[in-house]
Amino acid sequence: MPAFRGRRGWCGCLQDDEPPEICVVEGVFSLQTLTPTQPMPAIDELDSKFAELVEELDLTAPNKAAMMSLPPQKKWQIYCSRKSPLDSGPNGTPLQTVPPSPEHYIERLKDMAVQLKACAPDESPTHEYGPKIESQTALFDALKTALRTSAHSFVIRFIELQGLPALLELLQVLDIRVANSPLHTSLIGCIKALMNNSTGRSHVLAHPTGIDTIARSLAADNIKTKIAALEILGAVCLVPGGHKKVLTAMLNYQEYAAERARFQGIVNDLDRSTGAYRDDVNLKTAIMSFINAVLNYGPGQENLEFRLHLRYEFLMLGIQPVIDKLRKHENETLNRHLDFFEMVRNEDEKELARKFDHEHVDTKSASAMFDLIRRKLSHSPAYPHLLSLLQHMLLLPPPTTGPNAQHWLLFDRVVQQLVLQHEERPASDCLDPDAPGVDKRSETGSVASASLKLQDPDVTPLSIDVRKIVKLLVKEEELVAARTRAEDLERENSEITARLAKKEQDLDHRTQEKEDLETSLARMRERLEKESANHSQAVQRALNAEMRAEDLQHRFVSEQQERLRLERLVTEGSIPDDQKVAGLQGANCNGQATSPPPPPPAPCKLPPPPPPPMMMPAAPPPPPAPGGMPKLAPAGPQAPAAPKAPEAPKKNVPQPANPLKSFNWSKLPDSKLQGTVWSELDDTKWYNSIELESIDKLFSAYQKNGVANDGSIEDLRLIGKNKAKILSVIDGRRAQNCTILLSKLKMTDEEISKAILSMDSNEQLPIDMVEQLLKFTPSAEERALLDEHSEDIDSLARADRFLYEISKIPHYEQRLRSLHYKKRFQVTVNDLAPRIASVMEASREVARSRKLRKLLELVLALGNYMNRGARGNASGFRLASLNRLADTKSSAAKGTTLLHYLVQIIEKKFKDILTLEEDLPHVKEASKVSLGEMDKDITMLRAGLAEVNREIEFHRSSGASQPGDRFLPVMREFHAQASVRFAELEDQFQDMKTRFDRAVRLFGEDGSVVQPEEFFGIFDGFLSALMEAKQDNENFRRRQEEEEKRAKQEAELKKRTIERKTKEGLLNSVAGKLGLKSKHTNGTNCGPVTTADANNKGEFDDLISALRTGDVFGEDMAKFKRSRKTRLGPNGTNNTSPPRSRNSVGREDSRERTGVPNRRQ
Repeated sequence: MPAFRGRRGWCGCLQDDEPPEICVVEGVFSLQTLTPTQPMPAIDELDSKFAELVEELDLTAPNKAAMMSLPPQKKWQIYCSRKSPLDSGPNGTPLQTVPPSPEHYIERLKDMAVQLKACAPDESPTHEYGPKIESQTALFDALKTALRTSAHSFVIRFIELQGLPALLELLQVLDIRVANSPLHTSLIGCIKALMNNSTGRSHVLAHPTGIDTIARSLAADNIKTKIAALEILGAVCLVPGGHKKVLTAMLNYQEYAAERARFQGIVNDLDRSTGAYRDDVNLKTAIMSFINAVLNYGPGQENLEFRLHLRYEFLMLGIQPVIDKLRKHENETLNRHLDFFEMVRNEDEKELARKFDHEHVDTKSASAMFDLIRRKLSHSPAYPHLLSLLQHMLLLPPPTTGPNAQHWLLFDRVVQQLVLQHEERPASDCLDPDAPGVDKRSETGSVASASLKLQDPDVTPLSIDVRKIVKLLVKEEELVAARTRAEDLERENSEITARLAKKEQDLDHRTQEKEDLETSLARMRERLEKESANHSQAVQRALNAEMRAEDLQHRFVSEQQERLRLERLVTEGSIPDDQKVAGLQGANCNGQATSPPPPPPAPCKLPPPPPPPMMMPAAPPPPPAPGGMPKLAPAGPQAPAAPKAPEAPKKNVPQPANPLKSFNWSKLPDSKLQGTVWSELDDTKWYNSIELESIDKLFSAYQKNGVANDGSIEDLRLIGKNKAKILSVIDGRRAQNCTILLSKLKMTDEEISKAILSMDSNEQLPIDMVEQLLKFTPSAEERALLDEHSEDIDSLARADRFLYEISKIPHYEQRLRSLHYKKRFQVTVNDLAPRIASVMEASREVARSRKLRKLLELVLALGNYMNRGARGNASGFRLASLNRLADTKSSAAKGTTLLHYLVQIIEKKFKDILTLEEDLPHVKEASKVSLGEMDKDITMLRAGLAEVNREIEFHRSSGASQPGDRFLPVMREFHAQASVRFAELEDQFQDMKTRFDRAVRLFGEDGSVVQPEEFFGIFDGFLSALMEAKQDNENFRRRQEEEEKRAKQEAELKKRTIERKTKEGLLNSVAGKLGLKSKHTNGTNCGPVTTADANNKGEFDDLISALRTGDVFGEDMAKFKRSRKTRLGPNGTNNTSPPRSRNSVGREDSRERTGVPNRRQ
């Protein structure tokens, strides 16, 4: 492929780039001198007429300027040649009639479009429509000729009158009668003629659907039409911005023609070999030229992946077998396009293989590299030079210490310089070595100019002072050694600095650990003292209880002995029986009066709280008298019983026919009725006035279960006989929600009760379900109502049966709350622990980070430098000011802020600060922590733990429990573990608050006001802004480098373009426009060229012609062939593969050109 020609392509007809590298005719044109037959007018009149002529020629701006700078005689000569009498007859009459105006053509285009739209194809047969097509074809052929040969003003007028949209509209409405006729070909020819003009070409390319309409002409069966459309599309691919339009047009054509792929129709036409397609090589050549243009221009000019992708589309459509079949035509032009397609494909595949290290060269093995060089240079003109180089190396002195050791370094440097000269070639070396004026003995421009001055090449092969260079190499070696030593010292210094920083970091860690241990030790000492005091008090209480127990035991023994003595007296004495009994009763009374109280409870156990009145256990019966004696009545008087309130008389309330829903009221106890208005009311007298049957019907407790019942109570009774009654005594909405919850649990009432009694030992109840169950705790009124229907439990609704079942569990609500707390405890602790740790670690990090302190010093220095007055001379600043660095914008550089400048300073002189984020890894997480939420969670855990402890004490004091009740063993174990874990968590929370307050005060902030999310959020936001500013600086530098590189390339391109636009080339262009005679430099006359012929050969036609013949790919094919020769080994095998990129191909070609003189010498 050609070398890189710039992003906008290479086509010279676009006026803003270098001219096309197409040489259709070799040699130099020269104007034939014509003698003017009329006298030259005044200079002003001449300039005015000549300016009109130049405008008619449609020249580029540089050519216009060059034409206007010609001498007056030259201008008059050119003007006379253009306005010569050759255009008139003998009597001054024109040789040909004046062509119609643009208005005439545009009107005919629009008329025909209207006729085609109005007339359906089946209304006018093709044989009747034939004469009309022939007449219109002649008209459009005349338009094509006018667009090619008329003045530039004709084209401008045609475009201004919307001639291009009229052409495209007519192309769009062509039907089957004319789509395959010569009329279609003439219309495409008109567009091609229009594109030969720069103004017309720009309007065609700028038209939103122009290229799409041209591409749709590929659907016609007319071969000439296909060829014309393909040539236009192929040439547009070479125009800057045209490649994308062509690919878009092919996608539009795929949808228009209903094809599977966008290039399917093109490949099918390439493969067709029947009928008119059998021997038509021109269409196949046009298709192959279009395919090569699509593949190798636009993005494919530089992008290997794009070429591979686009070529894969053609290969999937089966183009390779078609190419093999096309070889049978043995057409030189077609074969040229086929060869180029295959050459580029092979090169791309080799370059792709090189990307995957298909060929490996061991650069550490001298023998392997030498063998590769030997195979590469065998049978080439460079091989004798390789032998000479090796022979002279053998003659060198031994490489001992001293100047001889530097000779090998000199060899290395010379070869490196030669390689660099090949890599960075001067502009003069890019010329063709066969072109005149180029010294074929020169290898590079600089070497060629030096070689001309050499007197004896056998003595001084290079114009250099070897001794001087050796001395310089020695000095350079010393400099390199000193630089290496400096680098080693700098590396050692960096290592020492890193070790010192690590030691300082370890010291900070140890100091922090010491402070933590001291805090923990103080807390443990305080806890130990508290526990010791409690233990001493417990021991003292135990001693007192033991002494009291001994005293009671002694009294009990003495009383027992006295009782035995009295019993013995009663049985053995001679006193009367009445006196014996009286004495025995007196003894019993004395014994009971002095009987010891029950022993106190253990000192370590606190008395349980009194149970609620409903759950108060009954007092146990008194123990029987010792010795099996019957119980005696106590001698002392008994305490009088409390007066009982008089019971209210039972009212005569009628019984409902069926159970009714309950009215949820709060009933006053009978003891509070006296003295109130309720004692004066009598509700029984109203029952005769109330329609009780309506109440039975409206408020029946039975659920209908979807059965409509609009009848009487008897109907409801009949339904009750045939269907089981469902009774519900609780609120309907509450029952419905409870039923939904039970359906989600998928457990029976008995299983739920067992799970609650066992404190969910089998983990059957999720925490969210336990939380929902708390909402359905039966109230006292609901318990009373459910107890009233305990005999009809089977007839109760699902929710009622559940509430009745759980109402039998003692302390159900407290038990369920304890279970919910048990399940929630670990979740809350696991959520709190990482948040506490993140704040604690972040507080440590910001307090001990030396990079952060250095950064704050740097910001403080910048602020004091920039601020004056009250804002200046600061010793510190609020941390929130860090995030306001981006608010100070530069007045000289757009988009640059003080933060960007700070990053630039850090990157230049304080690179270690760039890793500040590594010193603060926990800041981001700490910025999300809310201290208020953590306080709430800690308080909730503390309150819940106390509530669990109270519930444990209640169950321990309540005595016997239900079967399966595991509350005490489960919750005792949980309470013991949770107490320890909560104590640890609470200590960590207190340490966190202390450390956070210390870190906040370290930066001059108020710890009672600033929260962790605000404090650490400042650092997190600043670190993010710092990294964004760093990325912005990198992007700015990258854009600046790209712009500088682009400006340099454009300057070089402009320089080459100006050098190539010589005066001789300008005259050739003028000669082509004026239709003057020209001759080659060899003196052979090319004959006269008429004006029509010159204009017919326009710029766009030149491009199409070069694409058709393959000349546009000729240089690439030559490069591929030459590079193939250098890659072939002795047996014709491929030893190496040069890169496929444009620049690398150019460099390989340059190396081969420098080797040409060696073969000719």
